[in-house]
Amino acid sequence: MDASPAARRIAFAVIVCALAGLGAYVLGPLAHGGATHSGKPAAVSSDPTGVPAQPRPRAARPAASIYQWLPFTQAGLTAAAQIVVRFGDAYGTYSYTEDGAAYAAPLERVASAQLVGQIEAAYEAPGVAATRQGEKQVSVGTTAIGSIRAFGPGSITFLVQVTEQITSGAGGSQQAIAYAVTVTGSGPSWQVSDVELASAGNS
Repeated sequence: MDASPAARRIAFAVIVCALAGLGAYVLGPLAHGGATHSGKPAAVSSDPTGVPAQPRPRAARPAASIYQWLPFTQAGLTAAAQIVVRFGDAYGTYSYTEDGAAYAAPLERVASAQLVGQIEAAYEAPGVAATRQGEKQVSVGTTAIGSIRAFGPGSITFLVQVTEQITSGAGGSQQAIAYAVTVTGSGPSWQVSDVELASAGNS
């Protein structure tokens, strides 16, 4: 049976609050595309005879149950976040020696053809290209996921920060830009379909 509108609103409010916790629990290790592990063994106790007991089961994480309210699984969210990180890293990485096709090639693996075409055209815009080539700019992008702005049955919008480490004939500099990046898909299969400045909105 479908939930009533009131129940859906309540569930959505619960989800919004829980996503803040999920950011630290799920997205934290994914912020740069990797996972971390403490390496600590599970606690083991002994009974009075000195015989080691089985490891105590860890308490269930309350955040895990939130996925029953979401239109994607934890594995699906992980896959989507990884695509966003790959996209952001490629988006912020370029060289004055590359033409638009070379710059856009890594993006083709993680973004829609339409979006890649738009990005390639912007990269080759005469004024932007002339500045990049004249200053001999080379950039390496690094992406950090901050939070989830919106989601639906087949899309998730992440707020991310792409930091560009830029070297040029004038020296080195760094700039960090906040973007809203939307991925569409399901399960393990996602692709970036839209990217905008976070301040412009994207949902």
